[in-house]
Amino acid sequence: MFAPPGERAVRQPVKRGSRVPYEDGGQHAADGCRLMPLRICGGGFAMGGAALMVLATTEQAEAAILADLSTANVIMTAILAGVLGAAFLLTFWMIRERGRADALNEELRNRVSDLASALQRNESLLNLRDQRLVIWARQEEGRAELVGHLPPDCGAPHERSAFLAFGRWLTGRTAAELETAIIALRDNGEPFDMIAASRNGTLIEVIGRLTPHHSIVRFLSVSAMRAEHVALKAEHDETRKSLHLLQELAEAAPLPVWMRDGDGTLVYVNPAYGRLTGLDREKNPAEPPVELLDNAALEMFNRRHGAETRTRQEMGLVVAGDKRQLDITSVRTAEGGAGLAVDRTETLALRDELERMAQSHALTLDRLSTAIAIFDRDEKLRFYNQAFQSLFGMDTPFLESAPSNTLLLDRLRQERVLAEQPEWRRWKDNILSAYRAIESQEHWWHLPDGRTIRVIANPQPKGGVTWIFENLTEQMALQSRYTQAMRVQGETLENLAEGVVVFGPDGKIRLANPAFTSLWSLPADLVKEGVHISAVRAAADAEHGETPWAGLLSLVTGFDESRSTRQGTTELSDGMILGWTAAPLPAGQFMVTFVDQTDSVRVARALKDKNEALQRADQLKNDFVQHVSYELRSPLTNIIGFTDLLATGMAGPLTEMQGEYIDHISTSSATLLTIVNDILDLATVDAGMMQLEIEEVDVPALLEQSGTAIAPRLDEDDLGLVIVSNHAPAQINADPERLRQVLQNLLSNAANHAPAGSTIELSCRQTSNAVEFSVHDDGPGVDPAVLAHVFKRFQTGGRAGQKHGAGLGLAIVKSLVELHDGEVRVETGPEQGTTVTCRLPYSASGLTHAAE
Repeated sequence: MFAPPGERAVRQPVKRGSRVPYEDGGQHAADGCRLMPLRICGGGFAMGGAALMVLATTEQAEAAILADLSTANVIMTAILAGVLGAAFLLTFWMIRERGRADALNEELRNRVSDLASALQRNESLLNLRDQRLVIWARQEEGRAELVGHLPPDCGAPHERSAFLAFGRWLTGRTAAELETAIIALRDNGEPFDMIAASRNGTLIEVIGRLTPHHSIVRFLSVSAMRAEHVALKAEHDETRKSLHLLQELAEAAPLPVWMRDGDGTLVYVNPAYGRLTGLDREKNPAEPPVELLDNAALEMFNRRHGAETRTRQEMGLVVAGDKRQLDITSVRTAEGGAGLAVDRTETLALRDELERMAQSHALTLDRLSTAIAIFDRDEKLRFYNQAFQSLFGMDTPFLESAPSNTLLLDRLRQERVLAEQPEWRRWKDNILSAYRAIESQEHWWHLPDGRTIRVIANPQPKGGVTWIFENLTEQMALQSRYTQAMRVQGETLENLAEGVVVFGPDGKIRLANPAFTSLWSLPADLVKEGVHISAVRAAADAEHGETPWAGLLSLVTGFDESRSTRQGTTELSDGMILGWTAAPLPAGQFMVTFVDQTDSVRVARALKDKNEALQRADQLKNDFVQHVSYELRSPLTNIIGFTDLLATGMAGPLTEMQGEYIDHISTSSATLLTIVNDILDLATVDAGMMQLEIEEVDVPALLEQSGTAIAPRLDEDDLGLVIVSNHAPAQINADPERLRQVLQNLLSNAANHAPAGSTIELSCRQTSNAVEFSVHDDGPGVDPAVLAHVFKRFQTGGRAGQKHGAGLGLAIVKSLVELHDGEVRVETGPEQGTTVTCRLPYSASGLTHAAE
């Protein structure tokens, strides 16, 4: 374009790829890309018009150029020349493109015409009356489209909805198979070919195929020849299905199955055949099957098949190293042969085991004390045990003859074994009705000899009856006695002063007597069978406060496997003291008994208090004696010391009378010292502080020393001493000081009771495991009333006028001997004197403990 005179022309640039509008409203690409042909032609004419307008103004342009030859005009002139050249080139290009577009439109018109002809031809083919198509678009879920027609005599309806309801005009099995095939075609793209049968018997071939955009099912009417072909195909399909089913059955069957060709070669074996012969087809599929039958078996079957097609034989064969008993069925035809085998090895083993078990059961039943008789379905006796024969006293030949049940009953009636019935026939029919019954029957026979028989009839599954005869005479007598004993026991419990309650394993009361209710002051309606122990506990705690029922609750309802007996005592709020004992019973039960111990506990408490008072008094006495003894010993020792000093004359000469007084003082002091020492020894023994110093003691020297120590006393009373040591041991293990003290106390006691001028005997002898020291005097003996207390303290058995000590000598002897684990005994009697014997163990090396 050119700007008006006096104005500067401005160029509007056009971007590449932008759209420029045509005069007719169309658009073209700025980069020269071709659009539709019709629009391109319109654009070409427009550009041609523009070029003519440019030519018309050329002269004016040249005049303007000549008028103004400036640099700007030269540039504009060059631009104008370029635009004109481009316009001519564009015009020629547009003309050529229009020619091409016309040719392309002609080609498309021809192609549309061909497609229309093909569509008419295809519609003519699809609308043939011997076929009908059902078409579904694959990308859409729309309704199916039906094309074509089927002959009316095939039974297919023409209406669309009725045709698609296949179950209305096809047979049930065919319609179900067709619907399943159509679903598989549309969902999974699985094509199918099948023969469908209409309800009037017409065969229709159905073909399902999948195209890139449609799922098509084609229904074809079958002609006579085609019908025969289709029938043969249907029969072939059925045969193939049956053969496949039989093959699957053979594969899954646990019985070995095999097939042979006309030459007798194995052509098929199932997995069970392989397992029996040791062939693994999965691991070795190419390995030929192993022959199950040996040559002899094969020849035998070949001979039989010469006369018959089918044969069966049971035989023993060695298969895979094991001996098997096989039941073989073989079939042979002109096409080949087949067979199957049933392994009866385990069955025969089980049958043998069953026979042995039956024999064992028969032996077991024969040893039972319960009488048993078994009759078969014909009511014949087949088995009886010794108890049955002994119960009714029947002879063996009669029982071995398998008599009928009716004859057996008549025989028992004839021999007066059964009691006479008022209506014998009806009674017998009632008994024999067990052969027609399903459930067991029970009868009671009271025999004339006083026996009571319980008869149980158990029908057998295969017919017959097993009769069980239980002699319950003794059991009923025992039950009667038991019932009587339980009645007596109940009466006894009712009248017991002790409270008794029995709880079951569930913690509920099983039994309780009135004494239990009375002792615990419980409501009568609470203590009854079925009440839980927790309710009893709650009532007892509410009445008496703290009670032992919490522990009894855990004991009765707990899971303690020891189930030990528990005992205890509780004091109720009213002052009553109950002693209780919880003892386990069989079947998880517990019995709890309560005894009123109020009086006995009070007496025991009083005795305990008195005993404690006596113990305190005795302890006070011992403390007093020990304290006084020690307090007396010190001044007594001073008296003896000063007496001895005066007797020596160191303090000055003494008159004769003073000397006698000094002697009396010395003797009395020595006696008093002995008494004090004895008291101290007894106190030491009572306190458990005396210990023995065990060592080897020279027995003869001990006897001599004891005799020497007592000599002054014996001379004073004109008594003699004889020491007998012929059978004494040379040594003994003991405490020498305490043993010497024992002998001196025994000799001193004998001197107190021996008459003047008599002789005292000191003897020692050894026994098997002990040593006995004996002291004998010829005194009048010990009074039996005094003998029981002779070893008690401060007991003096001397007569009036005789010398006697404080009564501690024999008590000390007994204590010291018992410290040596020995014993002391006294033998006395009128005119035979008194003998005191101390028996000490021969070896006392371990006795270093303190006296207790």
